[in-house]
Amino acid sequence: MADDRGCSLGAVGLAFVGGGLVGAAMALLLTPQSGHESRKQVRGYGQRAEEQIHEMADTTSQALNQAVDKGREFMKDKQAVVTEAIEAGRVALSRERERLSGEAKV
Repeated sequence: MADDRGCSLGAVGLAFVGGGLVGAAMALLLTPQSGHESRKQVRGYGQRAEEQIHEMADTTSQALNQAVDKGREFMKDKQAVVTEAIEAGRVALSRERERLSGEAKV
């Protein structure tokens, strides 16, 4: 049964980045400094947030690629097992037909 109370890693990361942006905005509003300094500081926050988002996207992309590769391996392994089982079934069916046709002739 699935547990709906858990949060995904992406949601936690987004909440973390969002909280950081809200905190930065509050700091800017409550700190007495010139407009030029504030704009410079906001630019720095924006650039850091953009870098973090790109890093998170890269990490997510790598994890997704790994999951897809593992899924392909799994499917290839299971396909081989199913193919072997089908072939074994064909051989058994052929033997049983031969046995039954031999009994019918006697």
